[in-house]
Amino acid sequence: MIVAATPRPTGHPGYSESLPREPESAATARRLVRVALAAWGLDDLADDGALIISELVSNAVQHARRESIRVVIDRLDEACVRLGVVDFSKVRPVRREPDPERESGRGLALVGELAETWGTEPLPWGKQVWAELHGKGHK
Repeated sequence: MIVAATPRPTGHPGYSESLPREPESAATARRLVRVALAAWGLDDLADDGALIISELVSNAVQHARRESIRVVIDRLDEACVRLGVVDFSKVRPVRREPDPERESGRGLALVGELAETWGTEPLPWGKQVWAELHGKGHK
């Protein structure tokens, strides 16, 4: 499958792609993250970035509404990227302590461990859940 992202013409370098709100979109999002990080020479962030975007997409697939989500990858500076997923739900995600009896509920704990920081940005029609990764040389 070819990943075709829309680069941003202004502001921070970035890529974004609208995807169907379905579990299979996590694989497409991982490829998009890996392509963007490779293009920016930030391959050292690719494994963590792929895990983080998988978790963010999985949360949106499970909890959002409407039929699509948007994956956003921004390069904030030379060695810092922000990975985000935009959806049409205004309900903010809640980080829970993992329950060994349940298969789900560990996603945001994993994001919190891998990311430098993460959060939620409210939007008029929904929200963006994002996580930042810092590579070598980040100030």
